[in-house]
Amino acid sequence: MATMAECRSALDRLSDNLAAAEGDVRSAAALDRSLSCHIKDLDITFTGRLADGRIRVADTVEGPPREKAEIRLAMTGDDLVALVDGDLNFAKAWASGRVRLEAGFRDLLKLRSLL
Repeated sequence: MATMAECRSALDRLSDNLAAAEGDVRSAAALDRSLSCHIKDLDITFTGRLADGRIRVADTVEGPPREKAEIRLAMTGDDLVALVDGDLNFAKAWASGRVRLEAGFRDLLKLRSLL
């Protein structure tokens, strides 16, 4: 099971990957939205913003997100690490229910390029 530090490191690497992206991925990452990532097996939530092509984690709280972020992710810590490492396909994980992504319809349309 991935630790909280490993999950935080994975989010930092994801942020770096988004910042270095080009084309459609860069456009999707250019949103300015509140973001939460609930790690189900650790029962913690990282909260912050997706802005300027980066994920900026502002806080880590115990349990599910206290406020409804504009973009909400939920998964296990191992799945987060596997996604960022390229060992788990996001679209397949999302379709199978291993990863949950919730956002407004327009944001989902923009984020589809990340899939």
